[in-house]
Amino acid sequence: MRQLLLCSAQETPFFNSFHRPVNILKLPPQRLCPHFSKGAEFREKFFIWLRLSMRGSFLAEVYAGNATRNKTLTCAGDNLLGNLPYVQTLRTFPKEELLNKVVLVRFDSALLLQEQHDWRNQSFSNAVFTIRYLLEARARILLVSDWNEKIYSRFLDLESVAEHLSAVLNCKVKPEKCIPFNMECYEKTNAIVYENLLKFKGEVGNSSKLAELLSSGVDIFVNDSFSQSHKMLASTVGITRFCYASLAGFHFEQSLYRLRNASDTCRQPYIAIIGGSNLCIKAPALRFLASICDGLVFVGMMSFTIMHALGFSVPLNMVEKGALKGAIDLIHVAKDRGIPILCPKDFWCTNEQLSRQVEIFPAHRIPEGWAPVDVGPSSLDEIGSLLTKCKKLIWIGPVTFKSFSQCIDGVSEVARMINKRCAIDCDVTIVGSMACETIMEGSLLFASLHVIENASVFWEFLEGRKLPGILALDRAYPFIINWMSIFGKPAQPLIVDIGSGNGLFLLEMGKKRKDLNFLGLEMNEKLVRRCLLSLHQFQLENGHFIATNATSTFRSIVSTYPGEVVLVSIQCPNPDFNNPEHRWSMIQRPLVEAIADLLSSNGKVFLQSDVEAVAVRMKEQFLRYGKGKLVPLRNQDDLKINGRYWLRENPFGVPSDWEKHVLERGAPMYRLIFSKSSSKD
Repeated sequence: MRQLLLCSAQETPFFNSFHRPVNILKLPPQRLCPHFSKGAEFREKFFIWLRLSMRGSFLAEVYAGNATRNKTLTCAGDNLLGNLPYVQTLRTFPKEELLNKVVLVRFDSALLLQEQHDWRNQSFSNAVFTIRYLLEARARILLVSDWNEKIYSRFLDLESVAEHLSAVLNCKVKPEKCIPFNMECYEKTNAIVYENLLKFKGEVGNSSKLAELLSSGVDIFVNDSFSQSHKMLASTVGITRFCYASLAGFHFEQSLYRLRNASDTCRQPYIAIIGGSNLCIKAPALRFLASICDGLVFVGMMSFTIMHALGFSVPLNMVEKGALKGAIDLIHVAKDRGIPILCPKDFWCTNEQLSRQVEIFPAHRIPEGWAPVDVGPSSLDEIGSLLTKCKKLIWIGPVTFKSFSQCIDGVSEVARMINKRCAIDCDVTIVGSMACETIMEGSLLFASLHVIENASVFWEFLEGRKLPGILALDRAYPFIINWMSIFGKPAQPLIVDIGSGNGLFLLEMGKKRKDLNFLGLEMNEKLVRRCLLSLHQFQLENGHFIATNATSTFRSIVSTYPGEVVLVSIQCPNPDFNNPEHRWSMIQRPLVEAIADLLSSNGKVFLQSDVEAVAVRMKEQFLRYGKGKLVPLRNQDDLKINGRYWLRENPFGVPSDWEKHVLERGAPMYRLIFSKSSSKD
């Protein structure tokens, strides 16, 4: 597949415009969306619904209205962006920490295994730059990916893949079928590529065993395969449980920015050109587009289903079965917001018996035996008029219905229109391999354009689904923490409560011990807001709460604290999150290692749960990943339950809310304390 040209010929091949902090980008607040004035009524006499006079009236009326956006749809848009967490990136990770580290890179085979490479393609150049950046940092690199051997027929053996990557990366890449690899042989080469992941059954099933095998000896995981973000794979999701840090590569980072950018409505009018079919599956995503865009243009098979929903006469064989309700719902959303839905008024059609015979027919009068293959000239005129003054444009999917005659140039005409908009500073996003190929066929170079090669990732994002490949990466706390403004005395010893819940433990401790500072890390933002309000009410200057996933952000947050960390507590975590096969279990290797590294000498770790299996597993994880620095403490009066010893009492005298509930019903609590020794002995 030929890739879209993303940057100008004058740009440096590897280095991109990373002046903006992509991984911590804050999108501007969404503005109230203007819609059409009352004079722009819905027209039902003609089969194109909601068509305004495209000869200038569209944009004149776009700013005429001032009605408020539907609150439900605004909330849905905010929730959608909430599905894209801030992730830790290779660009922001300290480069000096990469030295001699074993780094496993999950690369995108669709980019690096292309037969022809264009260095002006930012997706390709970023993917290459990720690996060269690691080489420059003198990391030890392991490369993994999957590739369809039917599509990539020249890569039937691993040796040919290694040879190809060596040429692309300008370094020696050694093939290695054995997983895990013996790193003692590493010094003879620059990088190692593993066997095709499609040959491992556990890859698609996100097998914990395969993930642990892949991560054997690995310090840092770098995901640079954004096209797999919507899948649950052992090499993109499961592996993050076993690595010191999990980062987004340069290609992944830029793709994530493009996904965010597509949901941003700061530039208006915002128009979406939508090709392809499967309206039934894409209906939720289309409704979201209707909630943020100022107009939708359908140029594929979905247009017939929408016209049918409006009651117009179209060939029934062109209407998608089971998609009528989705089309009607979309129409209602557009009608409520007063935005136009534009469908083609004519098509180039081919005779099913005489494939070389083509004619133009109105959309509502396609004769039997003829099939549409491309939008017609009148439709192109209207699309061109609609795009004349738009400030933001997204093109999703193929424009043509199927591969056909070279004499039809509707596709290239749409590409020229988009190129013209780019030239005058229109924000343009192209989504999907078919749209990319269409652009490339016109040999056009875009100066201001974003590309999302994999349309499946984009559609699932718009549908509101959480993308596991993104969520699995470390979340980097996006702000510089000003400890001076948080605590009255920021140099005091710090106690960190992970999963602080409603904050009862820290609030009570904060009242009793003014000589200590207390920090609660909790994923539930509502609980954090309540805790911060309680701090204000009690006028406590030695406490603070942060809404975050401490499993991945503990190191980045706590490492900047100016004083010593003397205690870390984890109390009564949800048992469901501690299933060894659950990818989001709280007690994971990165967290335990970070605690072991950042805890002061003789500092303590307090663990407790009302579920024995949970407490046992927490103990096992700290013994396994504590780097020999954490030693369990024993007291003479410890309780012995089922052959194991546990603390009889809470050593702090301040129970958490859940602990109170457990004790009131007469159930036992399973408690233990680890102490950090000054040496590994």
